[in-house]
Amino acid sequence: MNFQPTDMQQQIAQVIKDFGKTNIQPHIMEWDESQTFPADLFHRMGELGLMGVLVPETYGGSGLGYLEYVTVISEVARICGAVGLSLAAHNSLCTGHILQFGNEEQKQRWLPKLAGGQWIGAWGLTEPNTGSDAMNMKCVARKESDEWVLNGTKCWITHGKSGDVAVVIARTGEVRDSHGMTAFVVERGTPGFSGGKKENKLGMRASETAEMIFDNCRIPAANMLGKEGDGFIQSMKVLDGGRISIAALSLGIAKGAYDAALKYSQERQQFDKPIASFQGISFKLADMATQIAAAELLTMQAADMKNKHLPMTKQAAMAKYYASEIAVSIANEAVQVFGGYGYTKDFPVEKFYRDAKLCTIGEGTSEIQKIVIAREVLKA
Repeated sequence: MNFQPTDMQQQIAQVIKDFGKTNIQPHIMEWDESQTFPADLFHRMGELGLMGVLVPETYGGSGLGYLEYVTVISEVARICGAVGLSLAAHNSLCTGHILQFGNEEQKQRWLPKLAGGQWIGAWGLTEPNTGSDAMNMKCVARKESDEWVLNGTKCWITHGKSGDVAVVIARTGEVRDSHGMTAFVVERGTPGFSGGKKENKLGMRASETAEMIFDNCRIPAANMLGKEGDGFIQSMKVLDGGRISIAALSLGIAKGAYDAALKYSQERQQFDKPIASFQGISFKLADMATQIAAAELLTMQAADMKNKHLPMTKQAAMAKYYASEIAVSIANEAVQVFGGYGYTKDFPVEKFYRDAKLCTIGEGTSEIQKIVIAREVLKA
C-alpha cells in the first residue's frame, strides 16, 4: 500500500488552501460567533467541484475517488471544522445516498444541482428519541394512491433548515423491523415540509443543525429511493462511507490544531528559549504527530478499500473511532501548548477544541463504533 499523496491530491490540497485563505479564513470567527451558515460559500465550492467529489462527470460531478475525497474533507477541516462538516454531510449523506441507490431518472434529476453546488443537501435519519436506536423511529410514511404522505420530525440534521433537498428515512412497516423503513427524497418547498428548531451548539457553529418537520407532506411515489423497506439497509451502507468522511474531518481538525501548536511552540519564548525546546512540549508534539500519522493510515486504508468495492465496515468504523478520539486529544493538547492564550478566541486552537468533540458523536458515537468493530471482529 502506498498512500503518499498523488499529484492530483497535492493539487486539490493547494486549491483548497488558496481558496480557504481568501474565502474561509477571514470569516471563521464571525460565522462561528453568529452561528451563520455561509450558503454562498458552498455555492462557490460547487464551482470548484467540491460539492460532488464522488459524483461521476456524467451527472456534473468531479468523478474522483475516496482517496481524493479524504483529501478534500481533511484539507477544508484543517481550516475550519464547521465548513468541513457541512461539506462532508452534503457529499457523503444526501448526495451519496442518491448516487448509490437512486435510479437513472433520479440521478439525472437531483445529482447535477447537488454536485454543482446550486443545491445543498440534507439527510434525515435521527429523531428526538432514536439517536443510535434508529430502528425505533416514529416518523412514518403512508402510501396513498401514487403518493407517499410523511408525518414526523427529524432532529440533529445538518442543513435541516437551509437544505434545498433532503433524503429522509421514514417507517413504512413495523417498529424495529430492519425492512420496515424506506428512503425518500423531499425537495424544499414541498407543502408540509419545514425546518424546525436550530440547535445552539458548543462547536461546529457555522454548520447548521436543525429539525426537519413533516406534517402531511405529500411526495410522488417516484421520489422513493430503491425498494420499499430498504431504507434502513441503505442507510447502514451510506454510513459506512460517511464514517470515512468523519474520519477525514477528524484528521483535518487534528492537523489544524497540530499546525497551530507546532508553529506557536517555535515562536513562543520562555526562559530565553522557544518552548518547543522543552521536553514537556516536544513530547506533546511527538505524540500528536504519531497519532495523526496512525489516523491517516487507518483513514486511507478504509478509503482504498471503498474505492476497490471491498467490504470495509470494520475499517471505516476503526478509522472514524480512532481519528475522532485523537482529534479531541490533539486539540486538547494544542490548547495546553498555547497556555492561557489557547483559552482565548484570539488564537485558533480553542475553536478546534470545540469543533473536535462532535466527531466522536456524529454518524455513530465512539461507543457505537466499538460495537460495530467488535461485531466484525467476532465474525472471524
